[in-house]
Amino acid sequence: MENIDWANLSFGYMRTDYNIRCYYRDGKWGKLELCSEETINLHMAATSLHYGQEAFEGLKAFRGKDGKIRIFRPEANAERLQSTCRGILMPELPTETFIDAVKKVVKANERFIPPYESGASLYIRPLLIGTSAQVGVHPAREYLFVVFVTPVGPYFKGGFSTNPYVIIREFDRSAPLGTGIYKVGGNYAASLRANKMAHDLGYSCEFYLDAKEKKYIDECGAANFFGIKNNTYVTPLSTSILPSITNRSLMQLAEDMGMKVERRPVPEEELTTFEEAGACGTAAVISPIQRIDDLENKKSYVISKDGKPGPVCTKLYNKLRGIQYGDEPDTHGWVTVL
Repeated sequence: MENIDWANLSFGYMRTDYNIRCYYRDGKWGKLELCSEETINLHMAATSLHYGQEAFEGLKAFRGKDGKIRIFRPEANAERLQSTCRGILMPELPTETFIDAVKKVVKANERFIPPYESGASLYIRPLLIGTSAQVGVHPAREYLFVVFVTPVGPYFKGGFSTNPYVIIREFDRSAPLGTGIYKVGGNYAASLRANKMAHDLGYSCEFYLDAKEKKYIDECGAANFFGIKNNTYVTPLSTSILPSITNRSLMQLAEDMGMKVERRPVPEEELTTFEEAGACGTAAVISPIQRIDDLENKKSYVISKDGKPGPVCTKLYNKLRGIQYGDEPDTHGWVTVL
């Protein structure tokens, strides 16, 4: 492993030794299988390819200063996958099977877990797809659950630093009563054009308003939004936003720090009142927002006046990362130590 430049890893795919697979056939889940093959043998008429019957998750494992390996909140990912399964009619994978698969694949690829001081981590990607062949629009009879891992660096090149966002009105990521609350690939396919548009304009990410009225804050690209003001952590409540496990964790940490937490609709105009704001998710943890431009209405909501992350975002980021790496006490039982 001497040839891996841990400090300069990108957020990309790297081949590791093993993945874990589990098949659903004849109405039941089979045993976990360790596999070294990177490809999947899939029928051309599989429901995942035609009708989008697929779901995925994302979580991370970290190597601590003590050498121990910590996996962050796998049971929360198992629950969210089960919610997605209910939403698009796939068989629910039991929490125990999910956690067992995650532990096994991390252990089998232990040599790819970046060292403590590198700032990198092991990204874990569980995937569930409908595999049986059919051309009618109805749920598959057979499914494949796969978990693979890859070492990753920071999601944004600059790491923990502020980024500019742009409001894109031309496209919606998801409908209010659609699949926005489920982690399905279709939501991400729906975001690609808006994301490219934002990048082409020189922004780090696109910013969505609600699909129904275009009045309320929805999501920042593939991440949840939060704003800080008057010792309060404010995050949108919506039927089209993916429930972020990172956001859930930050809400708890904000409460622990004596802050108030509000989950409610956040109108666009309220952006002028936030002292700090951020996008949060597994990949970046927190990406502090420097400003949000509304080009259509010729407005710019500048959140960070000096272009640096604010004190609350910094404190929350350091606290959460500290728990993940084992430097801070895990008072909520979030970490699974291997």
